[in-house]
Amino acid sequence: MPLPARTRPEPSRALRTANDPQIVDPETSYEELRAAIAPARARLLAHPLYDAVDDLPRLRRFMGFHVYAVWDFMCLAKRLQRELTSVVPLWRPPRHPALARFINGVILGEESDLGPDGEPISHCELYLGAMDEVGADTSRARRYLALIGDDAAAPDAMAVAGVPLAARAFMRHTLATALDGDAVEVLASFLFGREDLIPEMFARLLPRWRDAGSARRFTYYVERHIELDGDDHGPAARRALIELAGTSAPAWARAAQAAQGAIAARIALWDQVLAELG
Repeated sequence: MPLPARTRPEPSRALRTANDPQIVDPETSYEELRAAIAPARARLLAHPLYDAVDDLPRLRRFMGFHVYAVWDFMCLAKRLQRELTSVVPLWRPPRHPALARFINGVILGEESDLGPDGEPISHCELYLGAMDEVGADTSRARRYLALIGDDAAAPDAMAVAGVPLAARAFMRHTLATALDGDAVEVLASFLFGREDLIPEMFARLLPRWRDAGSARRFTYYVERHIELDGDDHGPAARRALIELAGTSAPAWARAAQAAQGAIAARIALWDQVLAELG
């Protein structure tokens, strides 16, 4: 009787990684990405814009630009919902249940959160209400949303509504990612350009306005994002990216490029808004 063939032991992940440069350790890759974007991230968080938004006229002008970033955040989120869950009439179980739970939680909090009056509201509509409260002009933003609601193409809607040029450039970058990026690129932009940054960015705006009776809804919006993104959405997005990019070196390279692009787009927006504030 022939002897059974000896089975070769399965190499460890570390050995496979060493032998194949296309296979990487996800946790290590995440930390390397964080290190690569750290200088740009620090530059964004040290931006002088936060201190410049120091009175109501400047807050009104700031919000007139920032409202479009509130809107296009949802474009990234909805693209991820399409990628990670089943949104077709013939439902099928998600391939990655943990990722589906992550993005469904984000959508619940962003598209139908509870406002300061306890009623369901999207964060975009909450922000528009905050603009109304401080006397900021919402006509262009509302016109833009109405055009989008009538299925106008985004570039056409921007032009017709008179969206500020700085906000147009920022949205064009976001929409290029949301429409044309792959799932890893969209998630990296969402994480490192939004969820990972927003709590710290907004914490720099909050002290000046926390006790301002004229900006209660703006304060509520900022505090809500610090709470949701810092305690829930941000950590969940980190876990989601590690799972989605996995051991693929090319996927992590795309994630790094998307993260760097998202931060650069935000710095460019802040630079232009600061110039507009005078």
